[in-house]
Amino acid sequence: MDDGRNDTAHTLPWMRTGTEHVFALVAKLSDAELAGPSALPEWSRAHVVAHLARNAEALIRLVNWARTGVETPMYPSREARAADIAASADHPPQRLRAELTATAADLDTALAALTPEQWQAQVRSALGRPLPAAQVPWMRIREVWLHAVDLDAGADVADVPDGVVDLLLDEVTTTLSAADGCPAATLAPTDRDRSLRLGGAAGPVVAAPAATLVGWLTGRTTLPDAPKPPPWL
Repeated sequence: MDDGRNDTAHTLPWMRTGTEHVFALVAKLSDAELAGPSALPEWSRAHVVAHLARNAEALIRLVNWARTGVETPMYPSREARAADIAASADHPPQRLRAELTATAADLDTALAALTPEQWQAQVRSALGRPLPAAQVPWMRIREVWLHAVDLDAGADVADVPDGVVDLLLDEVTTTLSAADGCPAATLAPTDRDRSLRLGGAAGPVVAAPAATLVGWLTGRTTLPDAPKPPPWL
């Protein structure tokens, strides 16, 4: 795919807009609503907010890796990541809200300090995928825009900027197509002049707006009569 994911001239503004989008949603929630269920199984809205705060810190570690050359993984382990989120979700609401905003600001500051050479430094995602530091804003974009939907506080995949939708559609389709058991389908975004193949073959046509297709591929919306894609990430 054409890697617009590394184009910080676009991704940094999308990241910041998505961050403000999440802030606005969380600000509307009462403390009781924050403790209520999210759209994600077994997670409260507090878990989603806690994850976003801890994710910002994890991405800062990648930024520091790019800046210093000292390898600093996002998380010590999957178990440590899960434990940190669970512990943070139990923080008092005022503290959790403050952590959400403070960690996002710290990430923005860390990214702004990178030099052109440091943006190209190689780091690794939590799954071990090598990538340039220039892709860190994109990693945050996925978190803020999609988890905004998971808060179940009025956000929808239709809120996601068109450019983000296009990149997500390409990335998620490519990722899922390589997964075991991925069904074959032709994705036909009704508001785009192109189509994509899921599973590496033509298959039945799944037609819907591009944002809806992204929601379906990432498990956030359902499409009647469409095959079930494998889990993403």
